[in-house]
Amino acid sequence: MVLIAILLGTLVAGIGSVWLAAALSFGLLARYTQHMLSLAAGALLATAFLHLLPEAFESQAGAKELFLTLLVGLVFFFLLDKAELWHHGHEHHHHLAHAGDDQGDDHGHDADHVHKGYTHGEPAKAGTWAVLTGDSVHCFGDGVLIASAFMADMRLGVIASLAVLAHEVPHHMGDLMVLRHAASTRHAALLKVSLAGAVTAIGGLVGYWLVDQLQDYQPYFLVVASSSFMYVALADLIPQLQKRLSARETAAQIVWLLAGIGLVTWVSSLAHGR
Repeated sequence: MVLIAILLGTLVAGIGSVWLAAALSFGLLARYTQHMLSLAAGALLATAFLHLLPEAFESQAGAKELFLTLLVGLVFFFLLDKAELWHHGHEHHHHLAHAGDDQGDDHGHDADHVHKGYTHGEPAKAGTWAVLTGDSVHCFGDGVLIASAFMADMRLGVIASLAVLAHEVPHHMGDLMVLRHAASTRHAALLKVSLAGAVTAIGGLVGYWLVDQLQDYQPYFLVVASSSFMYVALADLIPQLQKRLSARETAAQIVWLLAGIGLVTWVSSLAHGR
């Protein structure tokens, strides 16, 4: 009975939050794509700095070890980004090599764009794998937390599941906008983030069997997840917002960035009953 409750709770929290976020991002807020990038940056930074890192540092884990994990995580996601860009550039270059016999000098011009990190004449969009990896780690940790709550008390498990559902909606809105901006279709972005959300159920199952052993590693899961959100926000989203804009457009960016921070802060305070 407890195992079934854990599965239901983790699936509702993990995938339900993604679908609710999609309904908001692709429905009510779909016309504000550029503003959603600012909102996503604020939501990711707030999730990392105001939720994940404080929770990690409240544990018994040493600050030096947690900061080292954060540093390693940032470097890892940087390298993951490099591998993703190289892979896309290599694939496009391979395609151009086969088409080069019919294109003459145009091939050399296109290949030069590939080596500069461009594909199909536009900058390659980075950060998708970092988002999905960090999201999966975060969701796994959520699953362990939900399992722990259900094993302590059924009512506490239901409350924890609803709290995770509420807290994850603004965060998944950010994830969906990052993937949608990376040239994915809405369905592809929804599928990818839903699969990451489904990892919550895996965390619940593992937590059911190994809750005591995994509890010591929970702070490190939180720090790894936060490093991915920090990297995507600062290395991918914020640079896209650093354009010369009018005073009105700049003010709108700042407002939506603060809205993302405020939304996560508000939902997190509700989820924790503060």
